[in-house]
Amino acid sequence: MKTVYSYAWPYKKYIAVALLLMLTELAVELLQPLIIARIIDEGIVAGDRQAILMWGGVLMALAFTAFAAGIINSFFAAHASQSFGFDLRQGLFRRIQSFSLAAFNKFPSSGLITRLTSDVTMVQNVLYMSLRIMLRAPLLVLGSVIMAFVVNPSLAFYLVILGPFLLLFLVLMVRRGVRLFGQVQKRLDKVNRVSQENLQAVRLIKAYLRGKFESDRFSTVASLLKMDTVRAFRVMETVMPVLLFGMNVSLLAVIWFGARQIGQGDAQIGELVAIINYATRMTIAFSMFAFIIMAYARAKASAGRIEEVLTERDGGEQEEPGQADAVKEGEVVFDRVSFTYPGTDVKVLDDISFRLAPREKLAIMGATGAGKSTLLQLIPRFYAPTEGRVLIHGRDVRDWALRPLRQTIGVVPQQSLLFTGTITDNLSWGKEEAAGPELSQAAKKAQIHETVERFPKGYGTRVGQKGVNLSGGQKQRLSIARALVRKPSVLILDDSTSALDVKTEAALWKELEQEQATMLVVTQKIRTALKADRILLLDGGRIEAYGTHKELLESSVLYRQIALSQQEEEVNEYV
Repeated sequence: MKTVYSYAWPYKKYIAVALLLMLTELAVELLQPLIIARIIDEGIVAGDRQAILMWGGVLMALAFTAFAAGIINSFFAAHASQSFGFDLRQGLFRRIQSFSLAAFNKFPSSGLITRLTSDVTMVQNVLYMSLRIMLRAPLLVLGSVIMAFVVNPSLAFYLVILGPFLLLFLVLMVRRGVRLFGQVQKRLDKVNRVSQENLQAVRLIKAYLRGKFESDRFSTVASLLKMDTVRAFRVMETVMPVLLFGMNVSLLAVIWFGARQIGQGDAQIGELVAIINYATRMTIAFSMFAFIIMAYARAKASAGRIEEVLTERDGGEQEEPGQADAVKEGEVVFDRVSFTYPGTDVKVLDDISFRLAPREKLAIMGATGAGKSTLLQLIPRFYAPTEGRVLIHGRDVRDWALRPLRQTIGVVPQQSLLFTGTITDNLSWGKEEAAGPELSQAAKKAQIHETVERFPKGYGTRVGQKGVNLSGGQKQRLSIARALVRKPSVLILDDSTSALDVKTEAALWKELEQEQATMLVVTQKIRTALKADRILLLDGGRIEAYGTHKELLESSVLYRQIALSQQEEEVNEYV
């Protein structure tokens, strides 16, 4: 937890003040039984009214001091814990943003969301409670024991006789609680994952009438969460009865032997009252231990999960070192490139070599799983080749600083993704300084301008989460427009026109031909591939064929089969 709680260091002054005020409250609470003993022995028993008034005044002054210290302590504790939580959540989010795609694959998105929300809240609340009650409770027990020995050592002995056994019990419960609540947080990850999947696929679920099935699936994971949570709470709930039983036994021993000592003249009534008062305070503190242990166990489990992300050994994506000059020409070269995803030994790409001259267009074809999308991900350095080199403008992508490299690459992913906001917000997302004319020009090239103009608010139209209020074709064209706004030297289209009709796609390609960009286009359509200067056909991660449409028809059996099958489909459409 060292890394997690290092985020609290900037607020050490607030924490120090809060601790000082908490210790002030504690000191007052420990002094009160001693003052009450003086009131009884020196005032009530002795019949000294002046002593009663004097010590009563001291007691009132101490009570007011504790009240003021508690109020101010709450302010400083809240400021420190909330600021710590804010910084930790920011740091965690920045760390996640710096991950390479390989690191992202280690953590499910639902797990990262839980860490950013529930887990951060857990550790933040524990810091606040530590400055208010979590440290105060054990210190109150320790201080009460010390003060009891100051008042009357022989009676105090009976108060602590069961102490070692209770301490061992607490240690065992904390260890078990950490393990159980760690499992609870993992179950919460699964609940979040199922919820996320269902909310994203709500239309598909309704279309296939799978509502009951998905409800049952959610019920299963939620039930497991409930059972693990109940198990954890059941274990923790045994803490308080055991502690209270031990304290009550000790308290009975104090009263029994204290009464005998008073009868024998070895103790005063005020001393017995003071030790009983300390025993009562210890009992109250022990009653909070079950809650404290639960909070600590959950926070420790959460801190461990956050620590996993913050200390992930993945180096992340660093913008430096690397040359900072921007790519001016979009030459793309793959030189004997092979790639294997981290944690596997299967080559997704095997000995891929080709050269794409500036402003040339390459169509990439192949069956599902042939390695098309993986090949594209090596260009902006989402992944590094396992073997060989990927060069942009004559330089290995690993020698480029990330910012200038990616600023000149436009990427349109296979799954169009839009963000909550206006259409203008989405189009300028990759180039914040882009003005209105630039956005509309890119939209015209992407064949979406007229559609946007027909919306009631035009470019100010709000886009729902992931573009839920737009059609598939509209989302694809907006994604293409967003990439074109950047005026990239290299444009990557990963099967990004699949939802477009023939007429719209033809108009789009006509506009793209005017772009001064090198293009790599993943497609399954021969008619789209015909627009390219070269065609790369992949099969099982290897190059099956490379060349023009005419060359591939002559040299590749697989390409001829694809071309003939698509011709037959087009003919059948009109039969």
